[in-house]
Amino acid sequence: MEFGITFKGDIGLERTVALCKQAEVAGFDYAWFFDSHVLWAECYTTMAVCMRETQRLRFGPCVTNPGVRDWTVAASTFAQLANISDNRYDLGVGRGDSSLRMLGRKPFTIKSTVDFMYLIKKMARGESVHIHDRDLEFTWAQPETEIPCWFAAYGPKALKAAGEHADGIILQLADPWLINWFASQSRQAAKEAGRDPASLRVMSAAPVWVGDMDKARQQTRWFPAMVGNHVADIVTRYGSDSTDVPKRLTDYIEGRKGYDYKQHADKDADHLDFISNDIIDSFSILGPAEEHVKKLKELEAAGVTQFNIYLMCGEEERLVAEYASHVLPHFR
Repeated sequence: MEFGITFKGDIGLERTVALCKQAEVAGFDYAWFFDSHVLWAECYTTMAVCMRETQRLRFGPCVTNPGVRDWTVAASTFAQLANISDNRYDLGVGRGDSSLRMLGRKPFTIKSTVDFMYLIKKMARGESVHIHDRDLEFTWAQPETEIPCWFAAYGPKALKAAGEHADGIILQLADPWLINWFASQSRQAAKEAGRDPASLRVMSAAPVWVGDMDKARQQTRWFPAMVGNHVADIVTRYGSDSTDVPKRLTDYIEGRKGYDYKQHADKDADHLDFISNDIIDSFSILGPAEEHVKKLKELEAAGVTQFNIYLMCGEEERLVAEYASHVLPHFR
């Protein structure tokens, strides 16, 4: 199993670089960044600096979307990040959440997101694409550049698209049963599309806390609220009784009263009251290190190929060190 960390962009550059270097030495494989330019610092400039200070760690947004930047600007940025890092760049994509909503805009369609993903791959290799009523190509791009693309999904259409088109799927939770439920749909879609379902990578992305459970729940209660915001969108689209969304996922949002994007991924947000301890425990990985190993083994058995720590709950250096000493050795 691979391991990653994710920054949301609220800590300084020097500390971010230091955490990336610490994670690389510890044996982590990826450093991901939220891409929400209004809420937090622009991630790609930070990413470039971190790339120069590391040798093995891979980088990418978790996630970007088709709606914030002109597609050619995005492609140029991503191609150059791949170039300067010796192809240590992956792309996480989704329909668009906080970065678009902060601008008063709605998420893009799944089709547009898939088209965006393919355009990025092609332009990064220097291939010609038709966009803006003309054929364009990057003459400076490297033909050997390959950018693995991960597709963020919860709903049935997005899960299907991930299986049909992406290299991997991003699932924002750490519940083994739900992970298996989601991933099996994407793998089935891959099979029906003539792809090898076993080649589809599966990321479980969630916060962790090694230590006291009361403190752990306090520091990670924000995460099910963030997931609940996505679930609420799906319930609105498909209905709470739809077989397309498991009851296990929809029940916990019944007491939800709204979501303030200005407090997105904030452990001190005002919209967390409806979150129960059981849901926090299910969606994250909490408690002593041995409990982390146990749950990660369950996630691995459910098909997870990468566990990505949302490193935004406080005591980030300690958590990376705890995983380095007590968790990662069980998976190496």
